[in-house]
Amino acid sequence: MPITVLMLLGAANLFRTRVGRAFIAIRDRDISAEVLGIALLRYKLLSFGLSSFYAGVAGGLWAYFFRVVTPESFPLLMSIFFLAAIIVGGMGTILGAVLGAVFMTMVPELLKLAVDLLPGGTELTVFLSPVRTIIFGALIIGFLVFEPQGLAEVWRRVRRFFHLWPFRN
Repeated sequence: MPITVLMLLGAANLFRTRVGRAFIAIRDRDISAEVLGIALLRYKLLSFGLSSFYAGVAGGLWAYFFRVVTPESFPLLMSIFFLAAIIVGGMGTILGAVLGAVFMTMVPELLKLAVDLLPGGTELTVFLSPVRTIIFGALIIGFLVFEPQGLAEVWRRVRRFFHLWPFRN
């Protein structure tokens, strides 16, 4: 947990630096960023190196906690899970990555708990297991259709609403 907090603080503070602003400019419009004088090759290589650093720390933590790293530990569904978490949370924001990871982890568990609470025993649980997967997929698709900016934008709107709440008519 402390390493996660340090890495999050490092990423958040990176966006406040000249390098972070260059990353954002390249992400938004790389041709315009190059016209403004940002060296594309230099900053793209720097972003690759920085992402490799974060991936290396994550891999080191994985090896420390699970004591073994094999290709079978990383199936295709895990990659899809990570991609969906980033998209649902909101691309381009640190808060979105955190919210997306929490959402993608908690929703299947809550759906599993809801199915387990239904009366009917194991027969009903076996029958409703594919339905739970369909509901989870429908939630993600619906979320992407109705809120393409992700959970980070929802959080910003809620914060803005409650920040101005006493002064609303």
